[in-house]
Amino acid sequence: MTTNGEPETRPRRRAPAGAAVLREDVTEAIRAAVFGELAEAGYARTSIEGIARRAGVGKTAVYRRWRSKLHLVLDVVSALAVQGLPAPDTGALESDLRLLYEVTSRALRHPVASQILPDLQAEAARNPDLADAVQKAVRHGQESVASSILAAAEERGEIRRGLDRDLALDLISGPLYWRSVVIRAPKLPKGYLAALARGTAEAIKAL
Repeated sequence: MTTNGEPETRPRRRAPAGAAVLREDVTEAIRAAVFGELAEAGYARTSIEGIARRAGVGKTAVYRRWRSKLHLVLDVVSALAVQGLPAPDTGALESDLRLLYEVTSRALRHPVASQILPDLQAEAARNPDLADAVQKAVRHGQESVASSILAAAEERGEIRRGLDRDLALDLISGPLYWRSVVIRAPKLPKGYLAALARGTAEAIKAL
């Protein structure tokens, strides 16, 4: 009550703005729409309007989360790069690599990934900003897992301390990416992943 006996009127609290009201289901719908648009239209023809329409939201909902198409696509690509990748701990370098290759191979053979990644690589040749960002996004996901494999092997004494870490990471990530994304081999030969894990482990131990 106020001093004159009238009921006190409290100001209404304003609803929180920005990230506080971002609904996770809407965010996930937008991410899923990005995959669909990239797979069907490619990066160059993908638009915020098309993404919003596919997700069933307004453009404002997209721009509240990402400030541009580039940032939205990179967020999705980063998630794709690390999605499902394990941090193997089998107790041996070769079997750690084998597990990594099995999971990575399945991810790269996924229909969406097999369509999106080559298109982004082609677009990156014309777009320096995209090229730099895609490289960082993809390499970060791969290298964070590969680095943990090398650290564990070093701790077990399987590889020498102070070896060329960048070269070792290239040996781990390069061959499978080359086959799956660059030359797009339709099917890996029988026993390829086991042989790749064995050969890569031996090469790293020889560094």
